[in-house]
Amino acid sequence: MKMMFIGATHEVTGSCTYVEACGKKFLVDFGMQQGEDIFENVQIPVAPSEIDFVLLTHAHIDHSGLLPLLFAGGFKGEIHATEATSNLCSVMLRDSAHIQEFEAEWRNRKGRRKGEADYEPLYTMDDALGAIALFVPHHYETEYEVSEGINIFFRDAGHLLGSSSIILTLTEGDVTRKIVFSGDIGNTEQPLIRDPQYIDSADYVVMESTYGNRVHDRPTDYVTALSEVLQTTFDRGGSVIIPSFAVGRTQEMLYFIRHIKEEGLVKGHDGFPVYVDSPLANEATDIFISNRESCYDEEALAFVRKGINPISFEGLIRTVTSDDSRAINSDTRPKVIISASGMCEAGRIKHHLKHNLWKKENTILFVGYQAGNTLGRSLIEGAKKVKLFGETVYVAAEIKQLPGVSGHADMNGLLAWAEAISGVKKFFVNHGEASSAENFKQLLIEKLGADAYAPYSGAEFDLVEGVVTVDAQPIPIPKKKTGNANMSAAYVELTAAADRLAELIKRSDGRANADMRKLTEAINALCDDWQL
Repeated sequence: MKMMFIGATHEVTGSCTYVEACGKKFLVDFGMQQGEDIFENVQIPVAPSEIDFVLLTHAHIDHSGLLPLLFAGGFKGEIHATEATSNLCSVMLRDSAHIQEFEAEWRNRKGRRKGEADYEPLYTMDDALGAIALFVPHHYETEYEVSEGINIFFRDAGHLLGSSSIILTLTEGDVTRKIVFSGDIGNTEQPLIRDPQYIDSADYVVMESTYGNRVHDRPTDYVTALSEVLQTTFDRGGSVIIPSFAVGRTQEMLYFIRHIKEEGLVKGHDGFPVYVDSPLANEATDIFISNRESCYDEEALAFVRKGINPISFEGLIRTVTSDDSRAINSDTRPKVIISASGMCEAGRIKHHLKHNLWKKENTILFVGYQAGNTLGRSLIEGAKKVKLFGETVYVAAEIKQLPGVSGHADMNGLLAWAEAISGVKKFFVNHGEASSAENFKQLLIEKLGADAYAPYSGAEFDLVEGVVTVDAQPIPIPKKKTGNANMSAAYVELTAAADRLAELIKRSDGRANADMRKLTEAINALCDDWQL
């Protein structure tokens, strides 16, 4: 029996753990890297066709997004997940494949004009459909034997509809080991879904640390905090644009806004429209409704039992087509636009930012985590201008972040979850930026007296002997060299040309205005062509 840590080691995304036990080889999650990639990940040590099955904690792309790639490589085993996770992945993986194919098509249109080789998508829609066909849905709180000696049990992690911690029991001969994979542990008192459920005992625990060094600045009342943003923005004639994760966060926002409208908490703007402009978000909303009995918390179920849909209301407009999406920008009323992706890296939200970032009356409201090196993080950190579709857009809108609306437990929530588990011989801390993972590891040691270890990709652990057999070292992603050291001849020529251009600009003062405008247009066209 052994575990090998592949992804989300000292990083937040790209979750993947490889396990060998009971004559089987399998993965727990196989997620896509999103945002900044700091460390190299080792490859899965066997071919995809040799993987017997996959256990999936939840549907978010940083946990599920490479399953179509696994299928494309020859994987034909089962993918075990909760029923709601299986439903969500049926739309999320298709959406991810669409993005891959769309990006490839866009890059190839530009590349062919320059004589560049074609760019291949990471995977195709056929790969996504192939992976989706392999899902085996399970209920919470029901033990299932995957293979002889391998039993799994899904417990609600309270992070997303269908999210789970997986309790894995392995038995080889007279040796039994109980390993818990936390998945992403949810925040408490979130709307719609239940709080994370605790686990009583385990031999080993692999747990996330997204907020392992932070405590959420939770507003006393989410609805009041959101109402104030809407009121202030609407009063100055603006709209609120919410980059939102299509699955989970969008439905929470609808839950809050339904309450705001029902109680009349925004004054003077009765009937303000709310657009959900994301085909994925709209499909996910329907999945939330269909899984309400198994996943909603008691407050949300109370509305359902009264015949009230807690994530629908008058004035909600769910756009589907591209024409519908474009028409939103013709609506001059103060409004709310909720659109994906939540980190502004893809999807229709980029179009809405292009149309709204430069208007000072608007508010861009972030309601979720923004990974490093994403457009969302840049805006939160005060970027004055951004590049969207090759065009520079100035940031005049108010940029706000609603604190506390997080799907992840904070440092205290993680500690409480870990403390509830008895008999743990070792905690493995992953799924957190380096500082967060290391900080939470120390908290486990100091607060709980636990044995804790934050692995790097490639680390291996013997589950029988209880020892780290390979203590992998960090392998940073190579960075492009700067400065004068080892500079190529081509780069020297480029910098010399830049010096000539700078000198030309310096000497242009006093030239005819028409000439200076012509030079300005030429420089801007050059920058746009090279996507600077």
